[in-house]
Amino acid sequence: MNGYPKIERYRKKVAVLIPAWNEGDIIDRTILAVRTLDAVTEIIVIDDCSTDETYRISLESGARVVRHRNNHGKGAALYSGILSTDAEIVVFLDADMGETAVEIEKLLRPVLEDRCDMTIGRLPSPLRGGFGLVKGFARRGIKHLSGVELQAPLSGQRVLNRRVLDAIGRLGNGYGVEVAMTIDAARKGMRLLEVEVDMKNREYGRDLRGFLHRGKQLLQIARVLLNRWQMR
Repeated sequence: MNGYPKIERYRKKVAVLIPAWNEGDIIDRTILAVRTLDAVTEIIVIDDCSTDETYRISLESGARVVRHRNNHGKGAALYSGILSTDAEIVVFLDADMGETAVEIEKLLRPVLEDRCDMTIGRLPSPLRGGFGLVKGFARRGIKHLSGVELQAPLSGQRVLNRRVLDAIGRLGNGYGVEVAMTIDAARKGMRLLEVEVDMKNREYGRDLRGFLHRGKQLLQIARVLLNRWQMR
C-alpha cells in the first residue's frame, strides 16, 4: 500500500512512459512503485540504447520495453513511447524516481477528472544548488513566448491527455523537450496545471559533471526557444 487515497477506476487507459538510458541501478524501483497504482494500465520503458542491464531489469520488473538500437535522446524516446500506446492518458516519468514515483498519482487526478489537459510536477528544491540559472532562463523564455509562467519549467514528470499530444505533434529532442511541449501546448490553448509532488531524482551539484550537464541543458533549451521564437 502506498498510503494515498485510491483513485477509483476511470474508463480511461493510462500509460506510463519511462525513457531510460543506463538506469539499471534504479529503474526496477521506479517500475515497482508505479505498479502499485490502480489507475495505471500499462508501463512502457523506452530503452534508449543502454549499455547496462536496463532492458533486462525493466522486463523482469513487469514493464513492456521498446528498445532503440541507437541513442536518440529523451524527446525521441518519449515519442517512441507515444507511438507504442493507444492510451488516452499518458504519463511522462523519469527513470530515476525510484519509490517516489508513486507521487504521479497526484498528477493523474486532475487530468483524469478533466480539470486540465496537462499537469506538471513541481518537485522540492534540490539539496544541492546550481539549478537557478537554467531554470530561470527556461521560465522567462516560456513566459515570453507563450504567456504562461511556471515554477517548474524543466520538470519531466508530466501527465497529458490525447488533446495535448494531438496539438503538439512530434516532440523535440534532448533537454529542451519539456520547454518545447510547454510552449506548444500553451499556444494551442491547452489547460496547464502545476502540482506539488514529493518526488526525488538524481541531482547534479557544483562539480565539473554538474556544470557540464547544465551547460548542455542551457544550450539545448536556447535552441528550442530560438526555434519557437522563429515560429511565432
